[in-house]
Amino acid sequence: MNHSAKETDILIIGAGFSGLATGTNLLREGIEDFRIIDRGHEVGGTWRDNTYPGAACDVPSHLYSLSFAQDFDWSRSFGTQPEIADYQRSVAVEEGLYPHIDFRTEMVDARWDDAAGRWLVTTRQLPHQVDAGDAVTGVATSGENVDKVFGKGSAAGAAGASDAADAAGATGPDGATGANGTAPETTTWSVRELVLGVGALCEPRLPDIEGIGEFEGKIFHSARWDHDADLRGKRVAVIGTGASAIQIVPKIAPFVGHLDVYQRTAPFVIPRLDRAYFGWERAALRNVPGLRKVVRGQDWFFREMQIPGLTRNEHLMAPIKALALGMLRVQVRDRELREKLTPKFTIGCKRMLISNTYFPAIARDNVELVTDPIQRVNAHSITTADGTERPIDVLIVCTGFHVTDSPTFELVHGREGESLAQMWGREGMSAHKGTTIHGFPNLSVLMGPATGLGHSSMIYMMESQVNYFMDMLKTKRRHGADVAEVSARAQREWNDWIRDRLPETVWVTGCGSWYLDEHGNAPSVWPSWTWKFRAKTKKFDASSYDLRVAKPAPAVEAAGAR
Repeated sequence: MNHSAKETDILIIGAGFSGLATGTNLLREGIEDFRIIDRGHEVGGTWRDNTYPGAACDVPSHLYSLSFAQDFDWSRSFGTQPEIADYQRSVAVEEGLYPHIDFRTEMVDARWDDAAGRWLVTTRQLPHQVDAGDAVTGVATSGENVDKVFGKGSAAGAAGASDAADAAGATGPDGATGANGTAPETTTWSVRELVLGVGALCEPRLPDIEGIGEFEGKIFHSARWDHDADLRGKRVAVIGTGASAIQIVPKIAPFVGHLDVYQRTAPFVIPRLDRAYFGWERAALRNVPGLRKVVRGQDWFFREMQIPGLTRNEHLMAPIKALALGMLRVQVRDRELREKLTPKFTIGCKRMLISNTYFPAIARDNVELVTDPIQRVNAHSITTADGTERPIDVLIVCTGFHVTDSPTFELVHGREGESLAQMWGREGMSAHKGTTIHGFPNLSVLMGPATGLGHSSMIYMMESQVNYFMDMLKTKRRHGADVAEVSARAQREWNDWIRDRLPETVWVTGCGSWYLDEHGNAPSVWPSWTWKFRAKTKKFDASSYDLRVAKPAPAVEAAGAR
């Protein structure tokens, strides 16, 4: 086995928006002793990986961008995946981040060494496989159907978790070589600060459907789109009607032979107020000082006005509900189909989706909306609970991501040796200010528990956490401390504050969604104003932490090295 040992003060996992923001803030503070690792070939995270037709953001462009990088020349009011990916690359170039990033590198284990006051993090270099456009990266997931959906040994199936290590070309416990015939390079890092910037939408979730591994046609997850798959004239099935599906369906419906869309729950869909900017608008945004900030502030304000309806009085959402149902009534004339597409839950309980083209696509003659539950997937068809068998050539899985049960949580072990997955599986997800966790010193989780939003830009929340992290570093430096661990009491009080507000919100009104965990809590969403989260994370609250000096770090031994 090729193994090395390295040290760095700060190790950041993920080169998406979180990693870019953290790295930029460190450099601007004169801190250069940090590394960013990412299992992909480029920066971008979810906006690098999700390349399906129609991929675009549901948040206005100027709001869905970093506060310190507002000079990008957006072409439209809502960014598309290619443009957002370009924006992220431009930030990485302009801020000088590329020299600090190790691509095709994944974390496979992280353990806190309490005696040394450091994290020991094992990383593995992935094989440099190239696909069409080198646009598909690996996925850390689990389950018996991983190889079937993502392709064993392919770039799309280069797994990141230990249960899929063979597909990534990794050595096994006995030191056997991986799929490319060579032993992968592994590294043990000794780091003071560990930052998880992997985000919530990075680990695709597979549906638990009988027989899905027996399907003999093309099958892939929306987050790992197979650009070599020819859908023209084919019988295609899409499982799911979430944010990805409503973007994909209108794009593929015009040229597939027949499309079956399998719906478990009808979502609320509101108009997408998206358009290309006029030339004079783009010129004004480029040349008028402060105009981009004004547009950003305006977008933030109007999104924030949804908060009273989402968190206090659901009846305040009536205008948005009326808008959604009105658009459905206008775009779908067939009464039976319209009834199937009408949501039966409180608006906002599940993520509200935006599209002007989804309903017309569903109403096409070559599209069938299937609401009967799937019984099983066969070699060339899908059978539903009513006994109907529908033949298909291609199966597209749009079943979302592991949010509250990310495989990444299994890799991080705290002071007592317990992983995040074990602790959160037992107690439910919680973190002080969504960022730090008792029992896991010097660990910061960006976009962690109770930081998600159902109405606005996650970048606003993430930047609040980065500011909190940066102030924590300054505070530790002032106190001469190098270890910070939030107290159990402070974390419990924060979590109690969150839970006390959840019963008033729409997210716990009875619908099933990725907002909820197995305990019936809604640990994914922030139950208040975003400005209030910004205020609560503006300053590091040192009194909530145990600050101490660690012993000198011992030399890191390269395990397995000769």
